[in-house]
Amino acid sequence: MDLRADSLLKLNDGHTLPRLGLGVYQMARCKQAVVHAINHGYRHIDTAALYGNEADVGRAVREVGVPREQLFVTTKLWNADQGYERALKAGEASLKQLGLDRIDLYLIHWPEPGKRRDSWRALIELRKRGVARSIGVSNYTVAHLKELMANSDVVPAVNQVEFNPFLYQRELLEFCSQHGIALVAYCPLARAHKMNDARLLKIAGKHGKTAAQTMIRWALQRGVAAIPKSSDMRRIQENANVFDFVLDTEDLRQLDALHEGLRTCWDPTHVR
Repeated sequence: MDLRADSLLKLNDGHTLPRLGLGVYQMARCKQAVVHAINHGYRHIDTAALYGNEADVGRAVREVGVPREQLFVTTKLWNADQGYERALKAGEASLKQLGLDRIDLYLIHWPEPGKRRDSWRALIELRKRGVARSIGVSNYTVAHLKELMANSDVVPAVNQVEFNPFLYQRELLEFCSQHGIALVAYCPLARAHKMNDARLLKIAGKHGKTAAQTMIRWALQRGVAAIPKSSDMRRIQENANVFDFVLDTEDLRQLDALHEGLRTCWDPTHVR
């Protein structure tokens, strides 16, 4: 797969999403990290109301000196604000916190039982109002996506889920691909739990790359966008240095085989 640092995923609503982004969950020195990331080529920043740092992200985007049209900001609707009216207010509040002209991508953070259908209607309305340009979901399984599409004519542009070689959600990826839903991988590095895996290190060494770079490259070559999180300036740069090598067919096969169902975050599979 021919990927460049400015590679974009085409969304089903006609907009595009940068394939590599920076996640800022529980991030210290958030503004500084975001500015550093943008200065080193990142164009996609992923935050959420839950993270409490939307204002820092917005300040970084406004002050970094890169044209707004070149930057892509994602934020998310938290569970306490789900439901139609509350979600409308939460979307407006997130935009105000960011201090930007729009939210590039607004996601339902979790498939909250009893509220997610009304929340999705609210996101559609927020898109109509120009608060959000693209809308989608996070932590949705195939079952959750089928439910949403059975009750709405608007298909999510994105589904953001935990995804890495040790949690290769192949069925979900195939379903999303079939329905034009872009998959975005959070925790693409499995929260560093597997950095010393000998099989991973062997493939990384073959290409003169780190385990982290190899995992990110794997996600990109599987057609997924990746949002690795780091507040370490050196690692932010390292994680972006993934566009000068290509994993071959055998590399991909071996990395696919690392799947063991490892979850380092929430498990939405039993949410009804």
